[in-house]
Amino acid sequence: MLSIQDISFSYLKQKTIPTFSLELEEGKTLAIIGESGCGKSTLLKLIYGLHDLDEGKIFWKEEEVLGPKYHLVPGMDFMKYLAQDFDLMPFITVAENVGKYLSNIDKEKKQNRILELLEIVEMTEFANVKAKFLSGGQMQRVALARVLALEPEVLLLDEPFSHIDNFRKNSLRRSLFKYLKEHKITTIIASHDENDYLPFVDEIVVLKDGKQLVKGTPKKLIANPPNYYVASLFDDVNEIKASYFDKASDELILIYPNQLQVVEDSKLKVIVTQNYFKGSHYLIEATYEDGKLFFVNDVEIEIGKNIHLNLK
Repeated sequence: MLSIQDISFSYLKQKTIPTFSLELEEGKTLAIIGESGCGKSTLLKLIYGLHDLDEGKIFWKEEEVLGPKYHLVPGMDFMKYLAQDFDLMPFITVAENVGKYLSNIDKEKKQNRILELLEIVEMTEFANVKAKFLSGGQMQRVALARVLALEPEVLLLDEPFSHIDNFRKNSLRRSLFKYLKEHKITTIIASHDENDYLPFVDEIVVLKDGKQLVKGTPKKLIANPPNYYVASLFDDVNEIKASYFDKASDELILIYPNQLQVVEDSKLKVIVTQNYFKGSHYLIEATYEDGKLFFVNDVEIEIGKNIHLNLK
């Protein structure tokens, strides 16, 4: 189990992580999400041991994670950390980068392991290409393969798909998380893109200003977000008075666009102001007496048209 016990961390004089605690079972996958600058990357670096804590302790099983004060080379041997910079060696090949830390005792075993990892990240055809000739997305895929090479017990991923083309992301994400589950590698991913983690993780932690706001399963947090900030991390979200839906309250309720539908008559009357084509549907922007809202519809709606909305 990964146990993070009341840690805090300051960068210069500013408290970046005021206090944070977490327990993650072995083999589970966790996403850390939040707005830019909320402390996601800093938290991953603390878990890996790249910074010394102000207070608190971090343990993996019975072993304490210690920072630079205690290690000449920061970082823990049983963990691997994939940062947003890839740190590849530019003048050696993709295969050599991936196999850099693998044993040379059994060269056939090493070669088979390299080919297995390159297949996972869909880079087999580039095995003999020098890293300096790769695109940013290709470098990121090679970096992914390299951190998997030694089969870490804990894997920390910081925006691991940010440079990869959209058409390749989907298959790569499925392949990677399938591998991590099969090998029971405890994984923490920090990302701002819900497609990177939502279908794959067991739990999500939401950060704001370095503090943990909430922790829960993806289904729980999407179905019952505690506030607007949390809901907005998953999708566009509307704050609409409950009284528009025949509820005896003017309390603001959180409603995702896909929870609204066009009806013949209702209290919620809107004027369509914009249509955004999303592939399988349209995201419609509209105004009403309390402001602006969004809803989804199968077809485009004429701008300026008056319509009525209600909850599905």
